[in-house]
Amino acid sequence: MAQVKITQVRSIIDRSKRQKNTMFALGLRKMNQTVTHNATPQILGMIHKINHLVEVEHLS
Repeated sequence: MAQVKITQVRSIIDRSKRQKNTMFALGLRKMNQTVTHNATPQILGMIHKINHLVEVEHLS
């Protein structure tokens, strides 16, 4: 299955509770932290909701 590498590039200070919860659900807790997830529809939907806060790289 394809994987995505997600890196937090913007702060979650002054963001909505929903966006903060989405970041925590993805495992992102600090600036410039990177996590890798399988590219499931659920994960891609979460990325879509916070795409202004993260950088996404698609891995094979």
